[in-house]
Amino acid sequence: MGSSGVQSNGSNGGDGLKNEFHPENRFPETRTGSHPYRKAVGEIITCKAAVVWGTGEPFVIEEIEVDPPQKMEVRIRILFTSICHTDLSAWKGENEAHNIYPRIFGHEASGVVESVGEGVTDLREGDHVVTIFTGECGECAYCKSEKTNLCETYRVNPLKNTMTGDGKTRFFTASQRQPIYHFLNTSTFSEYTVLDSACVVKIHHNAPLHKMCLLSCGVSTGVGAAWNTADVKEGSTVAVFGLGAVGLAVVEGARVRGASRIIGVDTNSEKSTKAKEIGVTEFVNPREHSKPVHEVISSMTKGGVDYSFECVGTVDVLREAFSSTHDGWGITVVLGIHNSPQLLPMHPMELFNGRRIVGSVFGDVKGKTQLPDMVHKYMDGSLKVDGLITHELPFEEINMALQLLAEGKSLRCVLRL
Repeated sequence: MGSSGVQSNGSNGGDGLKNEFHPENRFPETRTGSHPYRKAVGEIITCKAAVVWGTGEPFVIEEIEVDPPQKMEVRIRILFTSICHTDLSAWKGENEAHNIYPRIFGHEASGVVESVGEGVTDLREGDHVVTIFTGECGECAYCKSEKTNLCETYRVNPLKNTMTGDGKTRFFTASQRQPIYHFLNTSTFSEYTVLDSACVVKIHHNAPLHKMCLLSCGVSTGVGAAWNTADVKEGSTVAVFGLGAVGLAVVEGARVRGASRIIGVDTNSEKSTKAKEIGVTEFVNPREHSKPVHEVISSMTKGGVDYSFECVGTVDVLREAFSSTHDGWGITVVLGIHNSPQLLPMHPMELFNGRRIVGSVFGDVKGKTQLPDMVHKYMDGSLKVDGLITHELPFEEINMALQLLAEGKSLRCVLRL
């Protein structure tokens, strides 16, 4: 997949990177009302978490109990977490099948391994890690296949709300030991969380954890879609529909791959400045044109772009993204989360014109074997993610962070636990 593709890299040493401990990786200092990093191997930990008790209700910072990890599980101390639109959608209850409470949301995070359960051999106490919502066991037919990043056992399942091993939770209220449900294999809005080891990725010890949390979802999804799913070629043309964090990560991936033109499409013109800083060469606001945006892009590119990426999650935008690609070879990658019931907005015969459409989960990145290479590319300066972090807040202000995202005022707000 080229020099800027995602490569397997399990080594954290002898790589030529500077051997400097990043100052942001220090453990939280002891302060009133907080729970600093500590070892409590085999014990229940009492800590703070942001618990949601009902659809759309505010996050409540309260004390919970976190059980020890069981077989093939890992308990980690979360140091940084960020809020993704998937968290926002789930909190709003946009899909009723996902609604179960009380629950701990969150899936983008970085931290340190506190303890490991029986059978875990690739992780140990003190490892610096990021969480991933779609795991990689490394043993099943899916994990061994080069054609997919899905895992037979640990793939993402929005309906799942307990641990894989025994179907139980590891979170409980501190007062009455009432179960608190999990979210997307991760539940990172907590000072401590328990995950299947397949959903925990060891990264370079010197990588800045406050930035690496974005690789848990947004950055890996967008960059991976450009590198893996579409395999963007040097000199090609790209259109990105929706310039949130995932869309801008696609832009970054296309920039690294050497795309000659990257057209950013969004109904909010205020996003154009940030988008151009990251790599967009031309910005289009559909509301400022009298004809459909696919016609605008076709005129700009003499027939359409080579690759389009739909990062919004609405069928009307998907239709425009598909129609914006060049017939004969255009590829549309679907990244937006579409609520049910929704159907593809096209006739099957349209595919006979040579355009293709494909979905992408986590950018087709195999988390445990390929994500560390993204970390290395960040550390050597070839991959840039800093511009996606627009706000940083203490964990206690998680409701403010959610509001900033809902109002379109932030790309990623990093919460420090």
